[in-house]
Amino acid sequence: MNRETLFSRLKAQNGPFDVAIIGGGATGLGAAVDAASRGHSVVLVEQSDFAKGTSSRSTKLVHGGVRYLKQGNVSLVLEALRERGLLVRNAPHLVHSLPFIIPSYHWWEGPFYGIGLKMYDALAGQLGLQPSRYLTREEIIESLPTLETQGLDGGIVYHDGQFDDARLAIHLARTAVNHGGILLNHTRCSGLMKEKGHVTGLLAECVESGSQHEIRARCVINATGVFVDDVRRMDEPESSRIVSPSQGMHLVLPREFMPSDSAIMIPKTDDGRVLFAVPWHGRVVIGTTDTPVHHATLEPRPLPDEIEFLMTHAARYLTRDPRPCDVLSMFAGLRPLVASKEAGSTAALSRDHTILVSNSGLITITGGKWTTYRRMAEDVIDHAELIGGIGARRCVTHDLRIHGSETVLDANDPLAVYGSDAAEIRDLIRREPEWSGKVHPKLDLTCAEVIFHARHEMARTVGDVLARRSRSLLLDAQASMSAAPRVGHLLASELGWDEAKTSHEIDRFQKLAASYIMEG
Repeated sequence: MNRETLFSRLKAQNGPFDVAIIGGGATGLGAAVDAASRGHSVVLVEQSDFAKGTSSRSTKLVHGGVRYLKQGNVSLVLEALRERGLLVRNAPHLVHSLPFIIPSYHWWEGPFYGIGLKMYDALAGQLGLQPSRYLTREEIIESLPTLETQGLDGGIVYHDGQFDDARLAIHLARTAVNHGGILLNHTRCSGLMKEKGHVTGLLAECVESGSQHEIRARCVINATGVFVDDVRRMDEPESSRIVSPSQGMHLVLPREFMPSDSAIMIPKTDDGRVLFAVPWHGRVVIGTTDTPVHHATLEPRPLPDEIEFLMTHAARYLTRDPRPCDVLSMFAGLRPLVASKEAGSTAALSRDHTILVSNSGLITITGGKWTTYRRMAEDVIDHAELIGGIGARRCVTHDLRIHGSETVLDANDPLAVYGSDAAEIRDLIRREPEWSGKVHPKLDLTCAEVIFHARHEMARTVGDVLARRSRSLLLDAQASMSAAPRVGHLLASELGWDEAKTSHEIDRFQKLAASYIMEG
């Protein structure tokens, strides 16, 4: 997957594309995979990097949504459980089963949640993982040795999916390109093209070079998450807002705070949300919050109330109370919740996806969640075939293996998330042994991986590498700041940066990383 090659293919395109997609998050990438694998010509533009926004800032779970079952939204849970099973099957190098323990501190909680989780198991059917079961107090303490035990009565264990969100996004991009798609990161949609009131394409600008491109397409899909209203207003300036963004924040702690291979799930916190403490890449991710926000941004910042909420709840359920200096990183993401006049809070808004078609033919898709990205993509490409008149073709993503899935490595292998691509990284090390070294002692990222990211995964900035190709920024923000100069110079050698450009990119990332560090 090479950016220069893809731009050359864009320039050589004769006639309109079948589908043009704006937005390189889970929804847009899923749509690109679906359209390309059906045999349609497809181009996608992303203003920043793939999964730059919400799609790299999730709780790292592929799940049916236990809380939606409690809300009575059985259809959403059923769909999500089905999609969870397909993801485990089609991307086994990135998605795996994880046990979740619900501790019970009141005698009635065990039977109450147990009944709901048995229904959860049943809805998953043949695509289920492992059945839920009751645990004694002793079994829970054995599995979660740092869980607060005062008042602990017992609990339940159930299984859901865990994944690496940004890594899956990159592998979806490569899957789409493998099927003939043209996907361009750091390429901004600057406007829509129209003829006789109908959208016929989009104007795109390469953020790096400033080059302008007219991209003609029979159908244009707006898949920009929390930014869909901005694109809708390019089409219809008076469009009303349809998205109410909700911010979710996470803390990342060292593994010693929860040295376990099981996650903790607290079904109801003070604000009514579910709270998770999840082992991930040798750390513990704690989240999330639900805070309405009025303005969407590519780099949302955790708010003081959110930080206090998570720190308080972490201390409530873990024997060791975390201090600000213990937090390795903190990050926030925005959910594109579909607005509703009846909903009193963002926690009450639906996670179902919504598709709108404007009078000009612009298709907007928003809402949903990572787990259901494939189903959302199938739905929006079905619409695109009808609106664009490009001919109906059968969706094949139900059984489509995601790039890299041909090889599933040992879960303890640092290169496991690359799947079959790990062989290319090892080959780089064989040819250049000095690239086997880590960019920082506290990070698993090697120099060879950085080179691979630049050559084959379209990494164009230090942040592309440290925040998304690897998850270094989320796992240890301070170490990432220290690693930035090494990563910057490796990228400079691959991308032809001069000294000024290299210095600028390093400085830009370090300023960003500083905002992921909790002040104590």
